[in-house]
Amino acid sequence: MPANILLCLDTDPQPSVFDSVVAIDSGADQLLRHHNVRPEDVESLVHGAMFTRGGENLKHTAIFIGGSDMQAGEKILRAAQQTFFGSVRVSLMLDSNGSNTTAAAAVASARKHLPFGPEISATVIGTGPVGQRAVRMLAQEGVEVRVASRRVPRAEAVCHRVAQAVENARVTPHVAESGSFAHIVEGTQLLIAAGPAGVELLAASDRQQVGSLQVAIDLNAVPPHGIGGVQLTDQASEREGQICYGALGVGGLKMKTHKAAISQLFQSNDAVLDANEIYQLAKTIANLT
Repeated sequence: MPANILLCLDTDPQPSVFDSVVAIDSGADQLLRHHNVRPEDVESLVHGAMFTRGGENLKHTAIFIGGSDMQAGEKILRAAQQTFFGSVRVSLMLDSNGSNTTAAAAVASARKHLPFGPEISATVIGTGPVGQRAVRMLAQEGVEVRVASRRVPRAEAVCHRVAQAVENARVTPHVAESGSFAHIVEGTQLLIAAGPAGVELLAASDRQQVGSLQVAIDLNAVPPHGIGGVQLTDQASEREGQICYGALGVGGLKMKTHKAAISQLFQSNDAVLDANEIYQLAKTIANLT
């Protein structure tokens, strides 16, 4: 059987070591790693992957798109898709900054405890790649989402992008007052903190006083943690009547989802794994389908 070759297109100056290790552990035999990839670079790289194999062997070549900039990754994904024609194509996965796999694991974890739908509201603090994807996945589930940031333009930009991607999305931008997010979280049942590393976004005392809050998920692994009182290893731990997850508590499902997605790339030559597909995969792994 031909070797499984993964073409890694990274938009950063250095290809991600993390993504490479996970890919090898997930069934990739060889990695072709390219850095500083821009849309104008994509056609020749993808053609090199597509035209060297044919028939059943084509599924043994796939493309992983990474890097820290999700918008840049989305442009690479679109550019790659535009090079395909007919059955001449290879499978694609987008996971810039771990955004899809991490967000999928966080939202799937929350779904174990909350009956997602129009009666549920959530606050997502952080407008980076993971926060953006979490907002999109929650909106897809019919959840009303408050997008919280210290800068209004960033929150508004996320809401605009999600509204374009998800029909009838209920997303609204919110800004922290005097640096506090407590007033935004009040009235919501779910909090996902996906802000910058080493920054506390909600103090433990504030979290405890939010009477509506049922599930708190902190994706920051660098102390001080994003949500006060939530421990790194919390996995459905009950704290002051709230179900809490820390970064490592979500990390197990994230890693399973990431590995399963890489493995799925080599099952056919026409898979496209982006936010929706990776979230569905996380739900399957978490036995939520």
